[in-house]
Amino acid sequence: MNFGGEYGNSEDWSQPYDRGFARKYESQPARGYPTVQQENVAPMKVAIKRYAGIVSKGGWGTLPKDIKLKVGNSGKHVETLRSRLQITGDLKVSAGFIKTFDYYVEQAVKRFQKRHGLTPTGYVDKTTIMALNVPASSRLRQLRINLTRVQSLVPKNSKKYIFVNIPAAQIEAVENGQVVSRHSGVVGKLDRQTPILNSRVSRVSFNPYWTVPPTVLRKDLIPKARRYAKSGRDILKTYRMTAFKGGKKLDPTSINWESDEVFKYVYRQDPWEDNSMGFVKIHFPNKHAVFLHDTPSKSLFGRNFRADSSGCVRVQNVSQLVAWILKGDGWDIDRVAGIKRSKETLSVRNKARVPMMLAYVTAWATPDGMVEFRRDLYGRDNVDVTASAY
Repeated sequence: MNFGGEYGNSEDWSQPYDRGFARKYESQPARGYPTVQQENVAPMKVAIKRYAGIVSKGGWGTLPKDIKLKVGNSGKHVETLRSRLQITGDLKVSAGFIKTFDYYVEQAVKRFQKRHGLTPTGYVDKTTIMALNVPASSRLRQLRINLTRVQSLVPKNSKKYIFVNIPAAQIEAVENGQVVSRHSGVVGKLDRQTPILNSRVSRVSFNPYWTVPPTVLRKDLIPKARRYAKSGRDILKTYRMTAFKGGKKLDPTSINWESDEVFKYVYRQDPWEDNSMGFVKIHFPNKHAVFLHDTPSKSLFGRNFRADSSGCVRVQNVSQLVAWILKGDGWDIDRVAGIKRSKETLSVRNKARVPMMLAYVTAWATPDGMVEFRRDLYGRDNVDVTASAY
């Protein structure tokens, strides 16, 4: 399901959509403010009061989903857009002409898109319209629900922690109240959701083996192996994997992929450039058997909708995050790069167990007055369905 595929059609736009900019923006997020910090609580309360006032006055108008707007357009839909952007403060009331999509509207659209986790193109496409059309009452409910979440998540004593915001598909490395680095992530699919949990990083595995988890085995590996077998191909050889039964290696030619026995075997992938873990895996104790890791599929980081894993979290520029985790153990970015080049399989237990939070935050505010919203990815806010759809 592609929620970001409506951008840029040379037949619809006089100015072409810059896909390179979109990929870079999504995969290299700005550091910004921490999503959860005590300093965000007061701005969130101010935002709740503001949005309650908007709801009491009837909210805002909506735009048809099948239109596209850009600089130079005019008419009733632009008038509705301007009004919508003025209500939430993205556009100053006094800016520009009432029915014209001008420079001021373009900048306001970009501000709105940034606040909602969308690439700031300044174009109003289907995805942007869906975000614009989420009712004010739903946004108010999200703010109220997430105020409680943020308050409960604010670290009490930790000067250094990792925060994974599942709906935003982003990872923050936070130290002394500042975001040291922010990383684009890939989180669990809608039917294989990344769990909410608190833990601490216990070790880092470089160039790891990967043991296929039960869900991936059942839903992905076995069905694909059966398709391969029918066409005379060996999936284990293709993906450099080994099957085990009772701790003993199996001869690939002896495996009957159509039998139920194949679900009882253990499958392990060797370290190599296309290993599903990439070159590094970050461990933290949890009952869900999830972890953070690298990936050979780097193109996913350049997408806006990044719910494509089986529950674990893939991390863009993971070397920087690993170097920060292991900083107190004598590691830096150059040493991490060296172990990647060497292809040596190595497990490092970090002395300082960095706290790790995987959380679900879809609305928050920051000290600069920005009110942020993200799609209700897994529908956990129980608000209007449009908050999950864009």
